[in-house]
Order: sequence, then structure tokens, then C-alpha cells
Amino acid sequence: MFQGIKPYLILSLLCLGVLIPGLAQIPPLDRDESRFAQATRQMLETGDYIRIMYQDETRLKKPVGIYWAQAASVAAFSTPDSPAIWPYRLPSLLSVWAGVLMLYHFGKRLVAPHAALLGAGLLGTALMVVLEGHQAKTDAAQMAATIAALGSLGWYYVHAKGRAVAQPGMGVALTFWLALGLGMLLKGPVVPMIVLLTLGSLWIADRDLSWFLKMRPLTGLLVATAVVGPWLVSISSATGGAFMAESVGRDLLPKLLGAQESHGGWPGLYLLLAVFFLWPGSLLLWPALKAAWLNRLQPPTRFLLAWIGPSWLVFELIPTKLPHYVLPLYPALALLIAGFAFERRGQTGKDMKIWAGIWAVVGLVLAVAAIAAPLLYGPGFSLWSIPATLAALLAIGLGLRNLWAGQSAKALLQAGQAGALAIVLILFTILPGLDQLAISRRAAEAVRLQGTSLPVAAAGYHEPSLVFLLGTRTRLVDGGAAAADYILSHKGALALVEEREEIAFRATLGLNDVAELARIEGINYSRGKPATLRLYKAGRGE
Repeated sequence: MFQGIKPYLILSLLCLGVLIPGLAQIPPLDRDESRFAQATRQMLETGDYIRIMYQDETRLKKPVGIYWAQAASVAAFSTPDSPAIWPYRLPSLLSVWAGVLMLYHFGKRLVAPHAALLGAGLLGTALMVVLEGHQAKTDAAQMAATIAALGSLGWYYVHAKGRAVAQPGMGVALTFWLALGLGMLLKGPVVPMIVLLTLGSLWIADRDLSWFLKMRPLTGLLVATAVVGPWLVSISSATGGAFMAESVGRDLLPKLLGAQESHGGWPGLYLLLAVFFLWPGSLLLWPALKAAWLNRLQPPTRFLLAWIGPSWLVFELIPTKLPHYVLPLYPALALLIAGFAFERRGQTGKDMKIWAGIWAVVGLVLAVAAIAAPLLYGPGFSLWSIPATLAALLAIGLGLRNLWAGQSAKALLQAGQAGALAIVLILFTILPGLDQLAISRRAAEAVRLQGTSLPVAAAGYHEPSLVFLLGTRTRLVDGGAAAADYILSHKGALALVEEREEIAFRATLGLNDVAELARIEGINYSRGKPATLRLYKAGRGE
């Protein structure tokens, strides 16, 4: 079972099964995904693949890697004027797929092959990984780059420490340096930081990094620089050096010094969230970490702890916190959990039962959400809620039953399969139907019914998903007065006016006729507030 191509086929089927459903059905999400997608669209529209623009605003916070990947996908499967979001998400899907396969490939040098296969499966079905695989952002690609870099590094390390694995060749070293360069091209310093903290931890533990010299660091740095350097020089020239000032001074440093954009949290939050975002594979998270610490003298375990520990601590200490920040550390957690499951066969301690109870609560939350979400934000009770809820409950039952019987690996396997089914059903059948949360989609549909070729003016509601769905020429005007001026001066033009801008809009219209063509009510989840939009056209609307 663990020879040849068969494990890769199993993992490929698993990834495609959890990632394809919902990829096209879930509407563009606010705010990061739609900003990334819109900036990619504008690259294709303008032919400028160096500067990153969101409408007239220069986006200098992140490097260009994911935009290029998305642009290639859209050029291959769609067109820039299409409102379809799935081509922009495809690089994330492929990144998760590649990351899972690489985790197995490198992981079987760190743990037993059957544990590596289970660990790769746990990663591919983890809630956070599935969510990121459905979004046109950098995080799935960054995770894949991290797996390639740290997997290569780990192979060299355990071989040097006497583990009976094949000697890594220069192809493995080249993979490391290419992944390091790609990581920088995707999200700047994150992958290099994880690598440096891992190396620093191993040096503190072993007082030896001679094995790392076999990876040709001087030559490798030239390779990594060759990957990221040309664009960095080009963007610095195109922006007069503003890219570094913006990305470091106005994006990175504020996150290090304070809770940026209200995304704050206390130290320890990521560990608490891991039980949710690593679910269903988080069933043995805490017991596995405890066992790994007790077994830290073993080179493979030491390496995985070095991958996780120092970087996790850094993320916990940074005031700005978003759940996906620790995603590059989830692969190492998955391997630790899978390895522990096979080592602890037949043993179920009190700590495992307590943690399993916490884990079961997450499944219950998903089961309740599958029923409640359509009632609160959709058309009412959905028949699809029944299989989604049953799948979540089945995951809980199978996980706990097998765990109580001392079959930890079987508990992870069966709970993972049922949990993945629950997640897929929620993403594919329930989330796309939550119209109360899809204000931009409904507004864009109302606009398309009017058949106008003029740009739409939007007052009060400026979410990036609206820009993506209506197109680059969408005018995000400053208030209701500007929206009224626009439709009065452009015959046949439309305006979307949020309720709080109504007074200014009506006051500016004066005695001029205006037709209300549509009314869209819902929840702006980016702001956490109800929102009402009205679509207007000057005249009587004939």
C-alpha cells in the first residue's frame, strides 16, 4: 500500500474530493480574496505584471507571486471580464494538492510511511486547509512552499543524525532553495523566518549545523535570489522604492507592534483555535504534542518540534492575529499527530479523553451550523442540512468510539473521512445558498438585469467583492450626493446606495425623477452589521 504511486493517487483523490466542490459555487469573499482577484484581473487588463493595483490604488503590501499564478490560471481558463471566481482560486487548490503530496513524500523520511500517509490525509481534510484551498489568496501556496522547504531540510537533518533513509541528493537541496525563493515571492519573510527559527532551534539543541552545509547555502542563496530578485528590482524601480517602505513600514511593522485592523488576540489563541481549524485531525492534537515533547531527543521529533515551536511562539506574541497565520505549521502538526496515533495503539489516557471531549464540541458546532445557517442567512431549512449534520455527528461518533477502544489511528482515519464529508457538504450545498451574506452577488445580479454598459456608482457599500463582480470601472463614490450627481449627469447610469447614504442622495436629487430598481437587504459580514442597498436609475425607469 505504501509503495509506488498508489499513496499519491489516494491523496490526489482525497484532495480533489474535498477541494473541487464549492470552488465555483461560493461567491467571491470579502475582503482579501476579492482584492487579490481584482488586482490580478487588472494585471491582465493592463498588461502590467510588475505593479499590483486595486482600481486606482497601488497594492504594495504583498509580493507578486500569487497574482502571477492567478493570472496564468485566468488566461488559461477564463477572461478578465468574466465574474467567475473559480479560475482565481485554482492556484490555491493546486497548492493544497501539491502540499499534501509533498508532505507524504518528505514526511515518510520523518515518520513511518503509513503515518506519513495518514498525516498527509489529515492535512488535506483539515478545516483551515480546505477553506484556504477554496480562496484566491496567498496562504495555500505559502503552505506548499513551506512544506517543500522544511521537508527538504528535514530530510537532510534526519539523514545526518543517522536515520535509515536514502541520502538526499542535490535535487532535494535545490528544492529547498527554490521553495525559499518562491516563499519570498509569495509572502515575503514568512517562509525564511520559519526556516531560520527552525535552524536556530536545532543549533541550540544540537550545537551542530554542519549537516546544513551539505545543502550548499552560498549557491542556494543565489538560486533563491534569482527567483525573487528580478521582480523585487523591477517593483522598486517602478515605484521609486515605495514597495519596501509600504510592505515593511505600513504592513509588517504595524502587525508586529499592534493589532492591525482590529485583528487582535491574546497569546495562546492559536493553540485554542487549532482544535477547530485542524478539525477533524485535531482529535489527538494535545496528547500528540505532549508525547512529542517527551520524545524530543529523537531526531525526527526534534525536527518537527523545531519546525512548529519557535515560529508558533512568534505568531502567538505578534499582536495582530488571523487564524491562517499559523497554517505553515499545520503540516508538522499533522505528522506528529499521525505518528502518535500509531505509537499509542491500545492506550487511551485521561488527557486524551478530555481533549477528545473538547474536539467533539467542534463537530457539534459544525452540525448545528449546518442547520442554523440556512435558517438565519438563507431561504430557510435546507434538506442538505440533514446529511451535513449526520456526517458531522458520524465523525464524532466514529472518532470517540475508536479512541475509547484504543484504536487511535482508526479513530483519526474514520473521523477524518466523515468530518471531511461534513465540511464538503457545508461548503458545496449550504454556504453558496446563504443569500443574506451574499449582498454583492445579489447586487451584481440586479445590475446585470438592467443591461447597462456604463460603470455603476456605489455609495456607502464599497466591499471588494462588489468591485470584482461589477468590474474594474465600478465607481466607489464618496457618499450619496456623489452617487446622485453621477446618475444625473450620465444618462442610463445606475447607482447602488447604502441606506445610511439615502438622505444625502435624496437631498442632491431634489425634484429630479429617480426609479428604484431593486432593494437588497442582508448582512455585511466584513463589518458585522446589517446592510440595505437600493439600485437607482435617473428618470422613471422606462
